[in-house]
Amino acid sequence: MTDIPASAASGGPMAKSKTTAARPVSLWNIANILTMVRLLLVPGFVFLMVAGGGHDPAWRALAWAAFSIAMITDLFDGELARRYDLVTDFGKIADPIADKAIMGAALICLSALSDLPWWVTGVILFREIGITVMRFWVIRHGVIPASRGGKLKTLAQGVAVGMYILALTGPLATLRWWVMAVAVVLTVGTGLDYVRQALVLRKAGRSGERAHER
Repeated sequence: MTDIPASAASGGPMAKSKTTAARPVSLWNIANILTMVRLLLVPGFVFLMVAGGGHDPAWRALAWAAFSIAMITDLFDGELARRYDLVTDFGKIADPIADKAIMGAALICLSALSDLPWWVTGVILFREIGITVMRFWVIRHGVIPASRGGKLKTLAQGVAVGMYILALTGPLATLRWWVMAVAVVLTVGTGLDYVRQALVLRKAGRSGERAHER
């Protein structure tokens, strides 16, 4: 939900007039509502994770359902905002917060329940929070677009965490370890790539500012 609408980014007088004439976007649009639903799911998800001692298969299945709903809303709210020009300032801020909140809650719960090593949670959260801060750091110079690797990372994290939430045993428990390993590798790799893009973007922006001052 952080992309600039195509009508506003195309440039030129015609684009500016269209942007100016565009109707104001209501805060209560479907994209923002889905984001709010994802935020509201976080406390409910945490309750389901720790209910019954934290390892009851039935409660964990319900927690998995809540997590899955949150992940599905993450897929749709950004797409709806871009497709129907529903991008708002609230959405730009709340969407990444909602993403980090549900993923962070899941990782912390899993580590607190000794189902996932704390170092895995630390690596993923450090990357996610760090990249979000970095996006705001360079936003005056431009937007770092979501890469294909970043989308694969999100998918791998969602699948891996979802598998850990479920009370899996046998071969599936082994499989989830490998899926999480892939997610961690993608998390680190894409994080380093975002750092590179941010530095390049900031350098180009500062060079442009100095040239403009002359």
